[in-house]
Amino acid sequence: MKKDIHPTYIPCKVSCACGNSFEIYSTTDTLRIELCDQCHPFYTGNEKKVSAGGRVDKFKKKYGLA
Repeated sequence: MKKDIHPTYIPCKVSCACGNSFEIYSTTDTLRIELCDQCHPFYTGNEKKVSAGGRVDKFKKKYGLA
C-alpha cells in the first residue's frame, strides 16, 4: 500500500433513532442513523410480506379466467 494516501480510522460512536448505540471505526467521530439491526423490521421479524401479484394474475382475475 502507498503511504499517506489512506484516511485514518478512529473510533466512532453510532447512535440510532431507537436509542441503540454502538461503536465502530470510521473517519468521523459520531454518526446518527435512523435504523439499526435492533429496530429494522427485517432483523426483528416484524417484516410485512405483501404479495403484489403480477400483471397476468391481475388480468386473469379481472376477466374471470383464473
